[in-house]
Amino acid sequence: MTATEDHIDRLPVPALTRPTSQAERVAELLRAFVIDGELAPGVRLSEEKLSRKYEVSRNTLREAFRLLSRERLLVHHMHRGVFVNRPTSEDVRDLFSARRSLELPAVRGAAEAPAELVRAVGGAVDEGERARAREDWWRMGSANMRFHEALAALSGSARVNEFMRQVLAETRLVFHVMAAPREFHDPYLKWNRRIHRELARGDVGAAAAELSTYLDTSEQQLVTAFTEMETGSRTPNPPA
Repeated sequence: MTATEDHIDRLPVPALTRPTSQAERVAELLRAFVIDGELAPGVRLSEEKLSRKYEVSRNTLREAFRLLSRERLLVHHMHRGVFVNRPTSEDVRDLFSARRSLELPAVRGAAEAPAELVRAVGGAVDEGERARAREDWWRMGSANMRFHEALAALSGSARVNEFMRQVLAETRLVFHVMAAPREFHDPYLKWNRRIHRELARGDVGAAAAELSTYLDTSEQQLVTAFTEMETGSRTPNPPA
């Protein structure tokens, strides 16, 4: 993927509905594109193209950009424009700290979670396994984001769900920088299945223990890779 305005031409065109504000809806749409891997770090967001593509005013877009800049998904460079942010190793550490505070309590408290929420966790694992069978590593990454979103949703809190989507959008940027989705997602798919299996049989303690080790392992892998990249001993792989 190239970090150019032309990337906007490849984005899908879902209808923009009217929630509390149109700017919030545009921000939600762009955040979803980040989570799904449609927008990569360094991509420039053209006001003109986005305004025309989604039939919203430039003022609406600017407000959406401000909302996403506060979430550290976008960054404004004077005289250059608005770009998708590029995280650092310190961001990785902070993101995993936030994820522990959102995901682990949700899993530990999931003994009475509605069955459909537990099934949603399993559905995300199924989606990841189908993507792996097709060797569609970026889709596997998207499924992994949905898996963790489903874990946080076990809390039954709309606010936790909102915070988690923000955190996962930043997390997806981390994986985009590495540009090696198989390396950073495939080893964890079986782990996802084990976590779901423990949840399905009601052993939330075992599920939380698996998740805690999972997050520690994933954080260490990513921090090591980012540190090597920042010191020049590793270069990101080209997108698969």
